[in-house]
Parts: sequence; structure tokens; C-alpha cells
Amino acid sequence: MEERNRNGSGNRRGKNDMPFVEIHADESCLGNQFRGRARPGGAAALLEYRRGAAAARRDLWTSEPSTTNNRMALASAILSLGALRRPCRVRFVSDSQYLVRGASQWMPGWKRRGWKRKGGAIENVEMWRELDSLAARHEVQWVWIRGHAGDPRNEYVDALARRAAAKQLRSHEPTASGYPKWLEKEQAEGRYPEVIEPFQPESSREP
Repeated sequence: MEERNRNGSGNRRGKNDMPFVEIHADESCLGNQFRGRARPGGAAALLEYRRGAAAARRDLWTSEPSTTNNRMALASAILSLGALRRPCRVRFVSDSQYLVRGASQWMPGWKRRGWKRKGGAIENVEMWRELDSLAARHEVQWVWIRGHAGDPRNEYVDALARRAAAKQLRSHEPTASGYPKWLEKEQAEGRYPEVIEPFQPESSREP
């Protein structure tokens, strides 16, 4: 099941002038069940866009030594939108309702109230403000999907985020994606026998 929302963008370029990018992102926070100890976290994203006649894919990941799932969800969006070099049409897919609902439903009201909410202070407000600034350059469609429900891209970025959290890894720039080989291995073991390619961009230019 998908929950789709769009956020208002300050960009006024025509849709056909903007490259299309699909982003799948996920987050991980290890040791949430413990108190009084570090909870290492990771975030990751798979960026897909059209290069010529083929789809190009890039991976990104980051980590923090002690954090929360919500912070890492925000980090996944900040990391991936910040990697785009020009204004784009973005379909951003995440299993974090905190991120998807926050970006598409809550953030406009927070901004109108001077970055405050009715119930008090906004959690992670500086990250929300950074995300708002980055998203304003693009036309973003925020899409929520249920995690661990059979979407191979969601499972792939989950694995990247967990690895980043466990090993405290950070990518300094987008790197060639390991998704095709990962999917090939998964299919060889009987998982994801039929993968529908949802990526159907109209623009052929690299973001």
C-alpha cells in the first residue's frame, strides 16, 4: 500500500525541463531496545534516473554513532536531495511515516507558525529546516510504503542502512549502485521472481 503526497515547491520551471529521479530510502538504528548506551544509526538511498536509453543507479549512505530512527529518516532525505545537482522532479519513497507525513503534511503548518507546533517544540527542527530548504529546489512527491513487504528496493536500502549503522560508514559522494547484483543474487535464491520496473521517467538528462 502506498501513501502519496506532494509538497509545494518554490521551483517554477516547466515539468518537461526537469530531470526525473526516483529515490528509495531507509534508515536503521541499532540497539533501540537499550537505554543508557550508544545507539548507532545509518541511512541509505538508491537514486535511479535515466541516462540515455538506460536507467542509471547510484547509492548513498551515512551514519551517526548514537541517534534515533527519526533522525536517520531525515538524514536519508537530506543526503539524497542534497546530492542532486539541478532542480528535479523527485519521487521519494520511504517506509518512514514520520518523514513522509512530516514533509508533506506537517511541515507547511510548522513554517506558517514560525517553525513551531501547537504541542510545543518540533523534534529535530534544524534537520526539518534543512530538508525544507533542499526540497524547495525540486518538485517532490513523497510516497510511503510499508516496510519489509516485498519491495526489493526497500529491502536493498534497508540492508545498506543497517550496514552503515553497524560499521559507521559514510559515502562521500554517490557511488555506482550494487542493486542490480544484489537483486540478481536474491532472485537466484528464489526471492523477488517478478520485479516490475516503476521507473518510467520522461526526461533523459542526468540530475
